Amino acid sequence: MEKETAKQRDHRLLRQVQEGDMVAFSKLVDGYRGRLMNVIGRMPISREEAEDIVQEAFLRVYQHRDSFDFKHCFSTWLYTIALNLARNELRKKKKYKFVDIFDMQNKEVETAVDAKIPSNLGPAIEAAIASLPEKYKTAFMLRDIDEMPYDEVARVLSVPLGTVKSRVNRARSILREKLKPRMEERNALSKGALLPVNLF
Repeated sequence: MEKETAKQRDHRLLRQVQEGDMVAFSKLVDGYRGRLMNVIGRMPISREEAEDIVQEAFLRVYQHRDSFDFKHCFSTWLYTIALNLARNELRKKKKYKFVDIFDMQNKEVETAVDAKIPSNLGPAIEAAIASLPEKYKTAFMLRDIDEMPYDEVARVLSVPLGTVKSRVNRARSILREKLKPRMEERNALSKGALLPVNLF
């Protein structure tokens, strides 16, 4: 028997939700709440606002559960709803500032060449990500933090696949330049090493 894919699992759970199964809905929420906060929480809003947006996104999912098109991934639908809610929230704000959501001090970071960066570089990485222009940061978060496939990121952001790849590469380039001095200080990376893209 073939192992159930994430897409198949989500579709199975959503069909159960459509039949009134709240346990299945809780499983969907539990499976995506943290991942969604990982992305929405790094937008220039407070943690409370991010939590409200994530909660509202799941509420919208439940309210519109019968309208879901099973040709698509549930995750694409969910992220699209959440990001649209976040954008609407940002439009309401005349002024905002970046806030750090996650304390990464005790997390180790792996580079693309499997070199280890000291865990005390975590806050620098967090600050560098927070300072990215929004369009680059969102693409980077979805692709490299949440590990979403490029084509799915393109659907969530409603931009061409090439644009997603360009934004992710630009984000990596910006982060590489911002973090290079800190990395060199700690001799964490060998010469020419790439920016860490798997931060978790």
